[in-house]
Amino acid sequence: MYENELKALQRSGRFRERKLFDDDLVDLASNDYLGLSTNKKQFKKAVKLVKEYETFSSKASMLVNGYHPIHQLFEERMAELNGFEEGLVVGSGYLANMALIEALVRKGDVLFMDEEYHASGVMASELLGDRVVKFKHNDVTDLIEKMEAHPAKRQIIAVEGVYSMSGDLCRKEIFDVADVTKALMIVDEAHSAGVLGLNLLGIFEFYGIKINERHIKMGTLGKAYGSYGAYILASSHIVSYLVNRAKPIIYSTAPSVFDTALAYVNMKHIRKNAEKYRKKILKHQIMVRKAIGVHTHSLILPIEMPNNEDTLWMQEGLMEQGYLV
Repeated sequence: MYENELKALQRSGRFRERKLFDDDLVDLASNDYLGLSTNKKQFKKAVKLVKEYETFSSKASMLVNGYHPIHQLFEERMAELNGFEEGLVVGSGYLANMALIEALVRKGDVLFMDEEYHASGVMASELLGDRVVKFKHNDVTDLIEKMEAHPAKRQIIAVEGVYSMSGDLCRKEIFDVADVTKALMIVDEAHSAGVLGLNLLGIFEFYGIKINERHIKMGTLGKAYGSYGAYILASSHIVSYLVNRAKPIIYSTAPSVFDTALAYVNMKHIRKNAEKYRKKILKHQIMVRKAIGVHTHSLILPIEMPNNEDTLWMQEGLMEQGYLV
């Protein structure tokens, strides 16, 4: 039925398939930035936490009766740690971006999105038509010019703390632009939470930005937090609006209780051991700088390859040496 399309993907070196890799390979391919995916002590803590309750699955959407005490516990602690009024646990980072962008950008509003924003945000923005304006990646001047050219009832800026393909950080000046223009700011911290900042809280902490009612932080639990799911942090006003308006929150089964519990115990673990992990991150960054002369604040290291075939060939060669990239 789709044979021609599959053959075209194979010819172009873009054919994808699921694979089971050898656990003995040194993992340089995943987003498991702190190695918590293999921490059995933390896993047992999560099991113990879930066992304290009679119900251990979500059962329904959060607005029916799927909202669990562990969801609430995680939301309150995550919001407190990051300096936000309220938190909201979501099924995945993809759903969180869909929820934020589809719900917040109303008639008369304009969303200004970095051109390298994650595919989930791009997909959501395609529902909005001319209410979306993309600006050049990390280009403050282009953002300002486009905001001046597109006045709106509400101006909303969408950026990532650390960009998933390039590994570069969102420029501090973009936060300043949002502050001066009183724009809402959506910050996808999927790859920066657990990696940046004194307490590994992410880009807001890294830049020392004081949280205000226009800041919205989205992060995932399947990367540094070693679990699955996502969260949104914002003012109580915005969280209440999302609960009432965001379709992925209203119509999805509530996030996994166990995954939320695992993220909760890992969050506490990271907070307690932030200095140790920060030193380990710095050690890896120094190692990269000495080896190939690349200075990075994040844990994403892009190495440009000439084409897809060479990339796959290089991956195979490195696997033979014990490394998964």
